[in-house]
Amino acid sequence: MNYIGSKHKLSSFLKKAIQETVKADLSELVFCDLFAGTGIVGRNFKLLVKQVIANDVEFYSYVLNCNYIGNSVALDSEKYFDFLNNLEGVKGFIFENYCENGSADRLYFSAENGQKIDAIRMQIEAWKISKDITKNEYFFLLASLIESADKVANTASVYGAYLKKLKKSAQKKMILEPAIFEISKNINQVFNEDGNELIHKIKGDILYLDPPYNARQYGSNYHLLTTIAKYDAFIPKGKTGLRDYYRSAYCKKNQVKKSFDELIKNANFKYIFLSYNNEGLMTENEVKTIMKAYGNYSLKTTKYQRFKADKTENRNHKATETVEYLHILEKHGE
Repeated sequence: MNYIGSKHKLSSFLKKAIQETVKADLSELVFCDLFAGTGIVGRNFKLLVKQVIANDVEFYSYVLNCNYIGNSVALDSEKYFDFLNNLEGVKGFIFENYCENGSADRLYFSAENGQKIDAIRMQIEAWKISKDITKNEYFFLLASLIESADKVANTASVYGAYLKKLKKSAQKKMILEPAIFEISKNINQVFNEDGNELIHKIKGDILYLDPPYNARQYGSNYHLLTTIAKYDAFIPKGKTGLRDYYRSAYCKKNQVKKSFDELIKNANFKYIFLSYNNEGLMTENEVKTIMKAYGNYSLKTTKYQRFKADKTENRNHKATETVEYLHILEKHGE
């Protein structure tokens, strides 16, 4: 998925920096990704550590992480995909509120794809209710739908707005493709909570933090993915069909430092790694001051090409060189 702040391109940098800092056998350690997003960092450590704890307050992220992190045993799922891909479309909630020819006149999806999303989503829920699929299969199918729908969305990468005309990729027929996860012997944990609240309930060895950097709220930028994931009844608001959404303190200039300090103070982890960049609400020095109060602090940086969504056809992007900071804390013992 095209995702704001994705660490996909920084995976090797993060892995190397964490391994060099910890200098221990990771296979005996518990790794927590507290602001997991699409789960890309947790996925990279899933086969390296004893356990991954993944958390995100956004429900679509929870679904993705239940699949990619929570699922570890192979599923016999081919029959489900054949069935779902051959369903007749249904004029349901997504079609009526977010699609071409829908009653709300919002152009997030083509009419055909919107009806297909509705049909597949309704069938997945029906299977869950009738217990024809397991919990693991449910999240696997739901994660697959979220990612497959995202590929044909008529947006410039985020759902804060839709394009005025269907772009080429949005005109393609949606195919439900499996969200393949890594097989593992370990039992991982996945949560859907505020990170500052969850931190009181968990403990481990390595805590990786990738909170929002700026005023951009993920709840509004990915609201439609949550709507597909929850498939609940509500009245969409405004031109873009927003739902009520969680507003993170990490997106608020007057709250971010206090929240971050509380998080570090309450973290029951020896090593803490914070990804942040030079465009964040907190300055490099502010982060350093907070973390240094709790132990031995160090910093690693790397430059990389970050992509900003453009509003032109086919999700064209503008490359922007950004400095990524990895703030490192070896926390003092209690």
